[in-house]
Amino acid sequence: MSDKLSRRDLLTAALGTAAAFVIGGCSSTKGGSQPESSAGRRPKTTGPGKLAVGSEKDAGKSVRAAVAALGGMSAFVKKGDFVVIKPNAAWGREPDMAATTHPDVLLAVSELCKEAGAGDILVIDHLIDQPSEMVLALTGLKKTADKAGVRIVAAQNQSMYRKIDIPDGKLLKSDEVLKDVLKADVFINLPKAKTHGETKLTLGLKNLMGVMWNRQAWHSNGLHQSIADFATAVRPDLTILDATRILLTNGPKGPGETKDVGQVIAGTDLVAVDAYGATLFGMKPEDIEHIRLAHEAKLGEIDFARLMVK
Repeated sequence: MSDKLSRRDLLTAALGTAAAFVIGGCSSTKGGSQPESSAGRRPKTTGPGKLAVGSEKDAGKSVRAAVAALGGMSAFVKKGDFVVIKPNAAWGREPDMAATTHPDVLLAVSELCKEAGAGDILVIDHLIDQPSEMVLALTGLKKTADKAGVRIVAAQNQSMYRKIDIPDGKLLKSDEVLKDVLKADVFINLPKAKTHGETKLTLGLKNLMGVMWNRQAWHSNGLHQSIADFATAVRPDLTILDATRILLTNGPKGPGETKDVGQVIAGTDLVAVDAYGATLFGMKPEDIEHIRLAHEAKLGEIDFARLMVK
C-alpha cells in the first residue's frame, strides 16, 4: 500500500471529480425511502449497542474483521438499499498525514456494502479546504471511490441540505442537514481518529459536522453542546472509526505527529465508539465534553467495555 499520489494521479482524480460536481450539485434522486419532513434521522437498530475492534496489519482486513464481529454488513445493508457513507474528507492532506479517512478503509466499507447487495452507494462530505476536486484527489478518496465503483460528492451547495427540527437539543433547536443522509436506507459514519484544537479530539460524534451546512453556527453557539444536540436528531446506523494511524498533534488538519495504532473500531453505539477512541490518545472519555454530554443525553454508553464483542 502506498499513500503517495503521483502528479498524474492528482490531475486524473481532479478532472474526474470535476464532472461529479456538476452531477452532484443537488441531492441524489436514487434510492432511499425516508419521507420529506422536518424530522432527523435515527438508527434503525434496536436493543443494546455493540462494539468491535479489528487489529489486522492490513486496514481493509481490520475493517472486515470488525464488521464481521457485529454480524457482517448484511446485518445493516439489505439488497437495493441506498447507502450513504460519510468519511472525514475535509482537508487537502495525503493519507499518511492522518488528517482524513484512509482510502483503504473506504474501499473495504464500499466493497462490504456491495457484497451485501446495496443499490446506490454515495460517499459524501462537506469539505473545508478548496478546491474540492484537489482535496478529494490529495486524500486519495476520489481514486478509491472510482475503484470501488461508488459515487463521491463534495456537499458544497446549500441546496443539498434541508432544515430539520432538533426538539431534544438544549442549544441547537434546528439545523440544515444533507438531504441524502435523511433519505438513506443506511447511513455509515466513517470518521478519522485525531486531535482537535477546540474539542481535544474529533471522532465519530464530531464527524457528523460534515453533514450539516453552517459549521460556524456551532462554533459560536457552544461547540460541545451543539455536537451532542445534533446527535439527538441525526445518528448513523453504523460507525467505523479509522484508527489505523492517528494524528496526535496539530489536529484536525496537521501536519503533526502521528502514531500507527493499526485499529479499526466498528459499533452501533456512537458514544461507545468515541469513548474507546479517546483511550487511544491516553484520555478518559468523560474528559471529552461532547462525549460526556452525549452519554448524559442517553445517546450511548460511555463505558465501552460493557459493549465489547471482540
